[in-house]
Amino acid sequence: MKYILVTGGVISGIGKGIIASSVGTILKSCGLHVTAIKIDPYINIDAGTFSPYEHGEVFVLDDGGEVDLDLGNYERFLDIRLTRDNNLTTGKIYQSVINKERRGDYLGKTVQVVPHITDAIQEWVMKQAKISVDDDGVEPQVCVIELGGTVGDIESMPFIEAFRQFQFKVKRENFCNIHVSLIPQPNTTGEQKTKPTQNSVRELRGLGLSPDLIMCRCSTPLETSVKEKISMFCHVEPSQVICVHDVSSLYKVPLLLEDQGVVSYFCQRLSLPIEVRPRKMLTKWKEMADRTARLLEPVSIALVGKYTKLADSYTSVIKALEHSALAVNHKLEVKYIDSADLEAATQQDEPVKYHEAWQKLCSSHGVLVPGGFGVRGTEGKIHAINWARKQNKPFLGVCLGMQLAVCEFARNVLGWEDANSTEFNPESSHPVVIDMPEHNPGQMGGTMRLGKRRTMFKSNNSVMRKLYGDVEYVDERHRHRFEVNPELKHHFEEKGLQFVGQDVEGERMEIIELENHCYFVGVQYHPEFTSRPMKPSPPYFGLLLAAAGKLPSYLAKGCRLSPRDTYSDRSDSSSPETDLSDLKFLSLS
Repeated sequence: MKYILVTGGVISGIGKGIIASSVGTILKSCGLHVTAIKIDPYINIDAGTFSPYEHGEVFVLDDGGEVDLDLGNYERFLDIRLTRDNNLTTGKIYQSVINKERRGDYLGKTVQVVPHITDAIQEWVMKQAKISVDDDGVEPQVCVIELGGTVGDIESMPFIEAFRQFQFKVKRENFCNIHVSLIPQPNTTGEQKTKPTQNSVRELRGLGLSPDLIMCRCSTPLETSVKEKISMFCHVEPSQVICVHDVSSLYKVPLLLEDQGVVSYFCQRLSLPIEVRPRKMLTKWKEMADRTARLLEPVSIALVGKYTKLADSYTSVIKALEHSALAVNHKLEVKYIDSADLEAATQQDEPVKYHEAWQKLCSSHGVLVPGGFGVRGTEGKIHAINWARKQNKPFLGVCLGMQLAVCEFARNVLGWEDANSTEFNPESSHPVVIDMPEHNPGQMGGTMRLGKRRTMFKSNNSVMRKLYGDVEYVDERHRHRFEVNPELKHHFEEKGLQFVGQDVEGERMEIIELENHCYFVGVQYHPEFTSRPMKPSPPYFGLLLAAAGKLPSYLAKGCRLSPRDTYSDRSDSSSPETDLSDLKFLSLS
């Protein structure tokens, strides 16, 4: 087993997750089996109780693990399936050590950070690295470990110390350290500054880890003189200083690393059993990157949510939209709308903001209402759903978005004026969305319906079934506490709102579709978590097809786009023979 540790310096949020994912991608393209572990030094057991404004969205795995959004990057880049134990936190380590101490496993010894905590970290990493993350069940050969935060933080010290010991335990030829650092370029001089990187590397080396590769994040490509200066002061050769400058598309990052000889370096440094040759998988990434740069025809989607001030709150949603826009060959424009701005209260208090929000909504080609918790902004979302339904605009509601679509339909079509979710109005006389039986109201953490669950299609001719490839069921990831009241189902279906997907028992409503509408779909699960760059998620794909006006022809052709549709004339594709049949949809087994 080969271990590649990715650490970061100067600032957090520097792009360690993308770099770790990209390193994994280029190694996987060489035919190696790659797994990934994310270490978060916070004391929370998992990311489940975070506000999206803390660390961005909470990503959900097949086994129901609520984890850091970087694991989403790993899954999307490497096309793997991770488990909750691939996200290691200080809380998890201390909990496991304290549980052992309570059981008497340490035989009366004094339990200390060194060696007990550091040993627990190393054991966890070695055990988790061996668990298969691919469909073929093969044990991984390379494990990429990302250490969150920045070098020098008090909270990450036990992890740095653990890896200082770890490098000797697994031997030098099996362990390699990549240090990601910032090269600021002040506007006043325009000069690339190396001092923060020098200090960061000095601190890391003082803690016992010497970086093998220094990856420099900068706004423009590194000048040769700057590279040489970093090499001289940071105890590495110039070839070990890698420039990762800002690029127009994330798909270009693996190619950027490949061009600078990262694979050749790993081959020599870690004695990897691979040939250095052109690789088919990276060719696909290059096509994607080129294609992204050539997209000209715009399609705009209004994202109506409550966490719109931080784009990371909806990372997977945006990625799913991007994957689908790329598949239909359109340039995606996401219009972020704070749902509270669509409400009457805003019209009174801040009329300009209110009208700007409505102008954004009305000028978009499609509407997306993503998941969320809490009552704030729900009425604004209902207004947006009402507008999309009446104007025959493509609409996709995810999780809470689906529940509010049901509330909107109940109020404005069935005439139940106080229809609501019991989450927002427990006294409603028409509780169309109710508490789930699985929910335990005591603790907040890990009490939701989480992880992969099966949805059975109840209709043979539903749009969603066709988009999924005419299968009988799909397995998708869930994260919710409330759901549609099954006792009221028949009222909606009589008026044209069909529950085309339900759980195996037929008790939980999973997918809604509105009859006689271009695309009005709601899903209780989160399809964005399983969307991949080359395998777009069907609900999002349907939204983008409808928004681009291509859905009817796509369905008429048996769910295939002709090459002409896939690569529009304006996109000037270099490989027009590639069509959407190459974009394999999710394996649904």
